[in-house]
Formats: sequence, structure tokens, C-alpha cells
Amino acid sequence: MNRPATGDPLQMLGIQEAATQLGVTMRALRFYEDKGLIAPQRVGTTRVYSRREIVRMQLILRGKRLGFSIREIKEFLDLYDADPEHLEQVRQLRSKVGIRITDLRKQKRAIEQTLEELLLIDRQTREWLEGRLAGGGGHDA
Repeated sequence: MNRPATGDPLQMLGIQEAATQLGVTMRALRFYEDKGLIAPQRVGTTRVYSRREIVRMQLILRGKRLGFSIREIKEFLDLYDADPEHLEQVRQLRSKVGIRITDLRKQKRAIEQTLEELLLIDRQTREWLEGRLAGGGGHDA
């Protein structure tokens, strides 16, 4: 199974090759299989991954990077399989992306606020320490 990755839709990869190509562990591939997100074929007891499974894994990994849950990713993939026109999938994706954007903007504002507060504390404590060191280290709190 040591064939190079090509655009050949019939190409089959073993689990090690698939993991290497995707930049994940074999354990990760088995995890997503257990969750029902991918379904590699079997040749005896060996898992073999078609181009379809590789593409599905790329979509799964992208979904994870974007912060979607396994459940949400499974919903997208199920819609993809059920809707040949992909209209409902795209509508659902757009809706979920909008929600994710809103959530991330809220998180960004919270992080910026926290960072500003920490920078203020850092400046105040630095100034306080510099004042103590310059003034002989008094014991006022």
C-alpha cells in the first residue's frame, strides 16, 4: 500500500499512510471511525481509506480547527451525504458559521478586556516596585 498520494479516486491507503497524509495519529482515525464520521473499508482486518474518507477527514479536521463540535461536524457530513445538491448543508453551515463568528467576537472582546486589565496591573505593580526601590523600600501597603 505504499503508493504516492495522487488524485486517483480509486486509490486506497492503509491507516498509517492515511494518518501520515492527514497529519494525525492512527488513534485519531480510529476515534473518528468509532464516532461514525468516517467508514474505512476493510480488507481482512486491515482498514483501507479511499479518497472519500480522506476528504471527509480533511473536512472533520477543518471543522475542529474552526471550533465545531463532533456532533456539529457529523450533522454537516450527514447532510452532505443526504443532499446531492448540498443546499441544506450550505444553509446549515452558514447558520453555524454565523453563530461561531458571534461567539468568537465575544471571546475576542473578553480577551482584549482581560489583557487591558492585566497590562494595567502590570504597569501599576512595576511602578509601585520602582517607587519602593527608589524610596528605600518602606513598608506601606
